[in-house]
Amino acid sequence: MAIAALHLTEQEQTALETIAQRMGKTPDEVVHDAVKQLIAQFQSEDRLSLLRQARGMWQDRTDLPSLTDVRREWDRQTEPNNGDTTAD
Repeated sequence: MAIAALHLTEQEQTALETIAQRMGKTPDEVVHDAVKQLIAQFQSEDRLSLLRQARGMWQDRTDLPSLTDVRREWDRQTEPNNGDTTAD
């Protein structure tokens, strides 16, 4: 695990110690939790941004089968006899 040095003002250090004491954690644990929360927030925002960029990317495609055709093919492939009407 990497170690990161933090340069905090006296006021920030006091606040961190107070928060840690209230939470029953060490200041290091509070900082670690805060970093994890910040990373999760940015990853969530990045994911949402990527989803928004991908929105509608296939809407103008004309080379794709209709959903009805895709479903019909899927149903045929998942039937017990694989759509073979000669088997029985």
